Amino acid sequence: MREPEYAAFYRKKFTEARHHHHKRALVLTARKLARMVFTPLSEGQIYRPRRLG
Repeated sequence: MREPEYAAFYRKKFTEARHHHHKRALVLTARKLARMVFTPLSEGQIYRPRRLG
């Protein structure tokens, strides 16, 4: 929740969910985080965060 990109994503998904708001938003945010970790590792690259703004 300290990363602005993920906090905004969580809030967006929380408001979009019809049921189980927190659980749904948490799972989708975790999936996004897992992709962010797995993709650079599988491609042999170093993670470089995108700058917003």
